[in-house]
Amino acid sequence: MTSQIDETDRALLAALSEDARASVAALARRLGIARTTVQARIERLEDRGVIAGYTLKPGAKLRPALRATVLVAIEPRSGPAVLARLKALRGVEAAHTTSGRVDMILEVVADTTEALDDTLDRIGEAKGVRSSESLIHLSTKLDRR
Repeated sequence: MTSQIDETDRALLAALSEDARASVAALARRLGIARTTVQARIERLEDRGVIAGYTLKPGAKLRPALRATVLVAIEPRSGPAVLARLKALRGVEAAHTTSGRVDMILEVVADTTEALDDTLDRIGEAKGVRSSESLIHLSTKLDRR
């Protein structure tokens, strides 16, 4: 798919990543191309699934106070059951399967240390979880999301 994206598309995507609320006219001025061209490119990128949607990026005051990455090793053939349990935990924002010494990497959030501790306990005691290791985020030095 990326071979079908040219430099103008990349510049348009970068501009939308910075400000998804920018008007088509403002994007056209920024890129130095016609407004109708910008609109057509956005529609094409949406139709092809390059742009899946537009979202709000919460500011620091809205984000949960605590974030952690949790490394999880699971028992063989227990992935679906573990994933079902993780989906039920509100503090688990994302779960990624991995290669290497652990089977999953989780992104966990909480407003208090007690809530984080509770979520980590529930992850560790879930049937099929062999072991877990939590890495609490202290400060963010770079965030391109």
